[in-house]
Amino acid sequence: MSPVPTPEKLPEKPSYFRMAFANPYNLSLLGGAIAAAALTLNPILALAAVGVEGLWLLHAPDSRLLRKLLWDPQFERNRTTAEMAARAERLAAMPQDDRDRCTELFSRQQEINRLASQNPSFTGDLLRGELSKTSKLVDSFVELAITCGRYEDYLKTVDANSLERDRRMYEQRAGSDITPQEREIAKKNTAVIMKRIDKLREIRNYLGVARSQLDLIENSFRLIADQIVTMQSPAELSGQLDDLLDGVESVKQTAADTEKILNTLEA
Repeated sequence: MSPVPTPEKLPEKPSYFRMAFANPYNLSLLGGAIAAAALTLNPILALAAVGVEGLWLLHAPDSRLLRKLLWDPQFERNRTTAEMAARAERLAAMPQDDRDRCTELFSRQQEINRLASQNPSFTGDLLRGELSKTSKLVDSFVELAITCGRYEDYLKTVDANSLERDRRMYEQRAGSDITPQEREIAKKNTAVIMKRIDKLREIRNYLGVARSQLDLIENSFRLIADQIVTMQSPAELSGQLDDLLDGVESVKQTAADTEKILNTLEA
């Protein structure tokens, strides 16, 4: 059995032709027929096997019944397996509290999906389209939690009290009776330390916003789970999910700016 592709490598839509051909049952039957033809020196059997395979590949990929019963469920299983493996790898590096929060959100997402599938107002492509947004939000939640943990770990390595002592010391030196050259260097040191203090403040501000966004996603998932049974249209769900996605994108943009700040401080 071939390894399950990662979410990055998994295509957005299934290749029905590939799934019809590259599955163990089809390959076993085709390989068995070719092997039997070779052992019995029967070219007619080989031609018949190739002919049947051609008919299968011509018609099976377009079969709505096979897509519904075989191909689509298989594709979703592969996607789910790939997502779970990728998430497990990312969760392993998290603190236990954040890991527990992510695990709880996964469970909440599955509950929303289950309840949505039972609501007769949510059917077909509309349902799949909206539920794909819950997956994006869960992935964004994990990404934000990882980023927050990394920034918090960095802040733990910075002695804010020491920075403040250095700032006061250089300010005093810059105003004391020393040589002009020493005074100029003291002013430059003061300016550098003030920039560091400002940048660290920006990182803390980002953490406050990001952590609040994590809380909002959690609380919104709980609310959606409470409401989804009685929703009359996918649009009701879509509005809430779109608002969350917009908020996440805003925080991600802030994260990109914060990443530049962190790289400057670590350089």
